Amino acid sequence: MSIPGPNLISAAALIADPSRASILLSLLGGKSLPAGELARSAGVSPQTASAHLAKLVEGGLLVRETQGRHKYFRLAGRDVAHALEALHAIAPPKPVRSLRESDQLRARQARTCYDHLAGRLGVAVTERLLELGWLEADGSRDFALTELGRERFADLGVHALESGGRRRHFARQCLDWSERRPHLAGSLGAALTARLFELQWIERLPAGGPSVTAEGTRGLASAFGLSLEPAPGKP
Repeated sequence: MSIPGPNLISAAALIADPSRASILLSLLGGKSLPAGELARSAGVSPQTASAHLAKLVEGGLLVRETQGRHKYFRLAGRDVAHALEALHAIAPPKPVRSLRESDQLRARQARTCYDHLAGRLGVAVTERLLELGWLEADGSRDFALTELGRERFADLGVHALESGGRRRHFARQCLDWSERRPHLAGSLGAALTARLFELQWIERLPAGGPSVTAEGTRGLASAFGLSLEPAPGKP
């Protein structure tokens, strides 16, 4: 007997295809990418990618945008990103089959999960905010912003209003799939990440996730007392 409600099987079937999963994960950082680039990332022909993209748009997981003669695709929203992140967290790890894949895993210092910082850097910043008393973890699915944290975030130029009943969480605990520990999501996580980009402490690379700049290394140490190890292959 079927149970009324969302069609979980339909959404799961869309994500379960390897090529479509690769396309979705390429967009997890919140970027909009053209169909050709998504085809290359999935290792399929443009025609095959076009068919997959049409299904993902029809299924509500992607949004298609047209700019002139070009079509770009992005995740349909934060809920899609959170679902992908959660699936990553419970999925068994894929075997590393090459030195290149191993180097990519070790070099992944930071990434974004839709609009907030994730990966090794996102978790490290979150844990430091807890140690400094800017945030508190009270066992719920959200972090609590302390009075000290409200003052320190304002000093840093991070301004995010608490939700006040709006749908989005303010300081959500998002389980990081690569680190297996929570990072800061919600509107506060997004505001902090936007401010780090604005300060040029992190910069978005043409391919892949964000990278910590030299100014960012100094800024993160000064603001949070956070000392970062250089990525492999960098001085």
